Amino acid sequence: MDAYLRPGRFVDSDHPAVMAFAAEHAQGASPRERAVALYYAVRDRVRYNPFQNFLRDEAYRGSACLAQGEGWCVPKAALLAACARAVGIPARVGYADVKNHLTSPALTERMGTDLFIFHGYADLWLEQKWVKATPAFNLSLCTKFRVKPLEFDGREDSIFHPFDEDDRRHMEYVRMRGTYADVPADEIRQAFAELYPKFYNLGPDAAKESFG
Repeated sequence: MDAYLRPGRFVDSDHPAVMAFAAEHAQGASPRERAVALYYAVRDRVRYNPFQNFLRDEAYRGSACLAQGEGWCVPKAALLAACARAVGIPARVGYADVKNHLTSPALTERMGTDLFIFHGYADLWLEQKWVKATPAFNLSLCTKFRVKPLEFDGREDSIFHPFDEDDRRHMEYVRMRGTYADVPADEIRQAFAELYPKFYNLGPDAAKESFG
């Protein structure tokens, strides 16, 4: 489990702000209870924002996501994994390709598709098994768009719902990409460049402006 307890470049569990955040929010008598508390802290205290400059390392790093108070699924998962490691819970990051059938027109226009590759989640070692935790969408965002919020009890996988509150098709898992000890930022960037060339052909400055 050493690889899942050590600090990483992006799952930076040794960052002072991450350590302080983890110490503040990891409440509970057992590792599972502390993991659940950390999940909700990351889910709701860090706002989901998919419009990032994916060319920059900061877009993938847990501590940067915490400092900004917002981030997309990849750094939010990295932050949760980092917080778990900071309190002694083995953690890794995992990825899947998903289709979001309720993607906003603005995001579909920017990405050119409703397929989102390398959707990030955290994988936590609790009660002798790996449990998936997806802290991407904060509660206020879910309420606004009538998306079912993802709950987490530390025993069952917390992954996207296939339908929303109005029984409209929501998330569809297309491909599981496996788990990593740290965020494979270069691999993600390469895949994004191939699938989303509209942005990567603009060059760094234009892409940064496009993503905000």
